[in-house]
Amino acid sequence: MSEDVADPTRTAGTSGHRRRKSFDLARLWSRTCGSLATVVRWGCSLAAALLAAHVVLAVGGANPENALTRFVAEWARVLAFGFRDLFLKPEQPKLEVLLNYGLAAICWLLVSVLVVRLLRTLGASR
Repeated sequence: MSEDVADPTRTAGTSGHRRRKSFDLARLWSRTCGSLATVVRWGCSLAAALLAAHVVLAVGGANPENALTRFVAEWARVLAFGFRDLFLKPEQPKLEVLLNYGLAAICWLLVSVLVVRLLRTLGASR
């Protein structure tokens, strides 16, 4: 007798497959926020790594004409924003690079922590 009652979770056929669940907007939002958090974390970490590499190369006395050194220095200039000339010590250019670009790298890491935490909170709130 129970075989005659239609099961709403089964399809019309006799194969016994369950229907697909309806579209879950909350799950999509959560996954989107999680993906964005991952992209932000990787992007900010890459920016901080390039800035740290520039500090190491400049303080270590790397050849400024080397292609790798120029590549890192160009990207570091772009990523340092307003920190490039925050501390001016012309008598100690290595200290200037360490302070300016090192502080910019730390700020990139702090921004990534804050934005990732915000995105994860937004993703979990629904």
